[in-house]
Amino acid sequence: MQPRIPRQSAHEHGIHRAENDARLSAELASVVTGARRRAVRDADRQIDTAHLLHSLLESDPEVRVVFGDGPHIARLLGYLVQRSIGYGLRWQSGVEDSGAVPVVTETAGFSPLAAASMEYACERAVRHGGPARGIDLLAAIVVDSQARAVEVLQRAGIDPHAVLARIDGWIDRPQEHVDRP
Repeated sequence: MQPRIPRQSAHEHGIHRAENDARLSAELASVVTGARRRAVRDADRQIDTAHLLHSLLESDPEVRVVFGDGPHIARLLGYLVQRSIGYGLRWQSGVEDSGAVPVVTETAGFSPLAAASMEYACERAVRHGGPARGIDLLAAIVVDSQARAVEVLQRAGIDPHAVLARIDGWIDRPQEHVDRP
């Protein structure tokens, strides 16, 4: 019996795997792996910011704290789950690129905007002196209003600017002091 999700190697596709990037925390590398699996399963050509957001919400307790409990997080997850059967289908025919950032082509199978978000997350991490965490990637994702993840946030009734303000309000706190659910 063949596996439902085909295995993809970096060698087959000629790409550098972001999961092996030393600038990423182990948790963020796991998020990238989850986003890659989701993109393959959904038959998407590239990992986009909505894949990354979905994987962050599933895997990173620190990111979930930013959104808090309540109906917003449930609605947000609902939109992300519907992506492959609903409004997200129109995304399969295009590449996520806002034009607001310099084009990064084919970086580890990411859309240009997702690749730029990964780079920005690593730059943010330099400020706290460690590898990039999920919270750094979330901050990077919400800064571009053309990101697919931002569209999903807005449809769920979540203001991306408020998310960034919450992150910036406690990003400098040591990771072990962040309240975890």
